[in-house]
Amino acid sequence: MAEPRVPGDDPGTLELPCGETLHAHDLDMGMREIDCACGDRHAIVVDVHPISRFVPEAIADVLRETIETDDEFPEFSMPHVMGVVMEEFPDEVAVADVAEDGHVGYALVWVTDFDSRRLHEIVVELLVELMEHAASHGDDATASQFEQQMMNFDVEAFVEQYREERDFESEVDTPV
Repeated sequence: MAEPRVPGDDPGTLELPCGETLHAHDLDMGMREIDCACGDRHAIVVDVHPISRFVPEAIADVLRETIETDDEFPEFSMPHVMGVVMEEFPDEVAVADVAEDGHVGYALVWVTDFDSRRLHEIVVELLVELMEHAASHGDDATASQFEQQMMNFDVEAFVEQYREERDFESEVDTPV
């Protein structure tokens, strides 16, 4: 029988916001959420997931082209997206750096206190705020036009439609 993993003993062990623990070896790249022993569902994100998990590839392309990064990642990617989420919800996201663990296939994993649908809504809201901030640094006409468009943007409706198009019930989905 395997010894129980204790947070701090192993970098792959995550202490979840709900108080439960799990290990990166219990997760795989295709998982988007997990049923937890606490009774809730928690969203799972790994660094190799594309930004198009949350927004269309065309928007992901614009984000990669316009946002400069000054870290070890060559372009705006999932670690940046989840960094923004962690900044807004520091007590609701657990993260593990498993770059040295050759058994998992990814370097970073995040597990949130909310389910994958709520995480999707949060990411879209935060990316819209990021784009709005960027537009405000452009000319006044662009900023005004963006603000007008966002007044009519319904995050919940967007997420509903996007999730239907992406078929999040399958481990194999493709960017749209």
